[in-house]
Amino acid sequence: MKRRIVLPALILLVGTQTYAQKKWTETPKGSYTIVQNKGGQTLGYSPKSGVKIIQVDGLAFKDLNKNGTLDIYEDWRKPVAERARDLAAKMTVEQMAGLMLYSRHQSVPAQEAGMFTGTYNEKPFSKSGAKPSDLSDQQIAFLTNDNLRHVLMTSVQSPIIAAEWNNNIQALVEGIGMGIPSNNSSDPRNGANKDSEYNAGSGGSISQWPEELGLAATFDPSITEKFGSIAAKEYRALGITTALSPQIDLATEPRWNRFVGTFGEDPKLATDMARAYVDGFQTSPKSIDVYDGWGNQSVNAMVKHWPSGGPEEGGRDGHFAYGKFAVYPGNNFETHLKTFLEGAFKLNGKTKKASAVMPYYTISYGQDKKYGENVGNGFSKYIITDLLRNKYGYDGVVCTDWLITANEGATPDVFAGKSWGVEKLSVAERHYKVMMAGVDQFGGNNDIKPVLEAYQMGIKEHGETFMRKRFEQSAVRLLLNIFRVGLFENSYLDANETKAIVGQPEFMKAGYDTQLKSIVMIKNQNKTLPIAKGKTVYIPKRVTPAGINFFGQPVPEKIEYPINLELIKKYYTITDDPAKADFAIVFIKSPISGGYSKVDREAGGNGYVPISLQLKDYTAVDARPQSIAAGDPVIDPTITNRSYLNKMSKSNSYPDLNTILETKKAMNGKPVIVSINISNPMVFGEFEKEVDAIVGEFGVQVEALMDIVSGKTEPSGLLPLQMPLNMSTVEKQMEDVPHDMIPYVDTNGNGYDFGFGLNWKGLIRDARTEKYSVKK
Repeated sequence: MKRRIVLPALILLVGTQTYAQKKWTETPKGSYTIVQNKGGQTLGYSPKSGVKIIQVDGLAFKDLNKNGTLDIYEDWRKPVAERARDLAAKMTVEQMAGLMLYSRHQSVPAQEAGMFTGTYNEKPFSKSGAKPSDLSDQQIAFLTNDNLRHVLMTSVQSPIIAAEWNNNIQALVEGIGMGIPSNNSSDPRNGANKDSEYNAGSGGSISQWPEELGLAATFDPSITEKFGSIAAKEYRALGITTALSPQIDLATEPRWNRFVGTFGEDPKLATDMARAYVDGFQTSPKSIDVYDGWGNQSVNAMVKHWPSGGPEEGGRDGHFAYGKFAVYPGNNFETHLKTFLEGAFKLNGKTKKASAVMPYYTISYGQDKKYGENVGNGFSKYIITDLLRNKYGYDGVVCTDWLITANEGATPDVFAGKSWGVEKLSVAERHYKVMMAGVDQFGGNNDIKPVLEAYQMGIKEHGETFMRKRFEQSAVRLLLNIFRVGLFENSYLDANETKAIVGQPEFMKAGYDTQLKSIVMIKNQNKTLPIAKGKTVYIPKRVTPAGINFFGQPVPEKIEYPINLELIKKYYTITDDPAKADFAIVFIKSPISGGYSKVDREAGGNGYVPISLQLKDYTAVDARPQSIAAGDPVIDPTITNRSYLNKMSKSNSYPDLNTILETKKAMNGKPVIVSINISNPMVFGEFEKEVDAIVGEFGVQVEALMDIVSGKTEPSGLLPLQMPLNMSTVEKQMEDVPHDMIPYVDTNGNGYDFGFGLNWKGLIRDARTEKYSVKK
């Protein structure tokens, strides 16, 4: 009889932690450690956080809540929906309330002056001795005291600093409570303007692309999807896992100052572009089944702004009380939903729908047929629950636009809180109304207190069981977006890899090529263009009049060259004497104006003035005598008509007309080219006849523009917007209806309509113009 061998029980038990069964390796990586599971997920954790690795079935898992056992939410083998529900059920009310916060703008290092200041050990950065990647006092406070886990990052010193800052945040929050990682986010940051806030955020090394309207000018959604795919790689390398984009408002109101951030006015083109953009960002090179088809290179896309902020009455913007109303004189509300319902919510990729939605500030005036409320979209149960959630089946995250629960300014033109329609409610009551409307998150709020106050209001009205369930509902949605991009497994970055990825040559070339494809040649009289390299060019200085910037701060007059002349010298000889020049280029910008005047109000008027899309001074003889919407119970209770009929306004580009005409005269018959940085439709009739060629661009590098002018590249862009005949047709168009202006027709008989563009041979007619043609 053979002797029976009894093995130690530890080896026999399934799931025991023995060396023989170990299927993972651990590698220190500076401030953090990488754990690689054989055939499983790669983990990252910081030794400083106090988190330990536990072994189950020979595999490694992070013990995020430090209880010594593997919880469902810590088990990367489980489906993310199951993990999110498990974690939400374990969270305290305070932890869930913190998850509902979305930080105000954070620059790295923190600014020392202005709106977004911060300190380090109670000192400004320059006097603190802190590293640029250190967390500010304010960041540490809202991460620890307020349980905030969604951070909006703006400018950052360099990609390496971004990676180090990310790792510092993740190490801090990993050691707190349930170990929930930070979901860092960004507004668009890949613009070609190196001086813009968000592009400067990567030290200028991130790939550079035209503005969103410029992507639309390519009329090629595959280009937009490629952009999303490349930008997602750069975002992840910077520690950014949520993009506060794309802006898919249908830009049917030509005077709106956010027009350039959209895909234009055409429902079909904008819908295809919206779908492509979100697919590009959210589709990971390698999807993970338990992540619902997402992956650890996916970036959440927060599409904005439901149900579209495009139809602003008179073009005035909802960031200010003077622009709080979106109106629908053409009864065209449902058309504005197409970019969401048929685009961002109907993806080709495995992620299926955009992960998050941001309602706009505006009151969608007269659209709530159920409750009869005229309140900002983020406060509207009809807009969020009845439409978005119930009718259209969207169950992702809904996050308010920034500062809607804060108090408005003292006058309608002050940049402050945007509590439109609920101005008389307290801050906590506004939070409660937002939650009851079906929204999950509060943009621009670092403070947990009003969320907890709102919770108590809910207990008083509905009971604690109801409110706990309501909080868990939002917590699950918010956690899903963190789980699906792999942050619970590894939220840490290798700074060297970040440096290699962000702005790599392949990405830069793709962005530059798209800039070229976005440029529209609008006029080319007698084949003035192209003009061969080596010629001599005269470029007049540009006068920017004194005015008020977006945040209401005064800006002095500037007289300066509109572009970097050193870049022009790569193509042409520059002279300041028109008599010695072979041709001239006048650089201008689309005219636009504010729509509200303190001077008019102080003189006894209602304060409302027209927004001009022409260079000359404009008097609104065709404006509505009675505005569709009006009212503010706190700062403007007596104003019941926002009409600006017969009032005058001056655009912020008015000196450009004089510059064009003076240049025409000085060149004495030699070619004059106008290059326009287009942000909005504009009236061309004031100067088109005076110039030989016109090119339009939507935020490109000077070199890209010169590659077109010099003939190195043939223009192929198409207008993604109508250019109006005059301001009369602008006033008579309906804010919610696309393609309803009379377009300008130039001296060559070309109509500057949607889809128009020229190449060297003449009018462009191709598959793009056929696909997106507008049948009149």
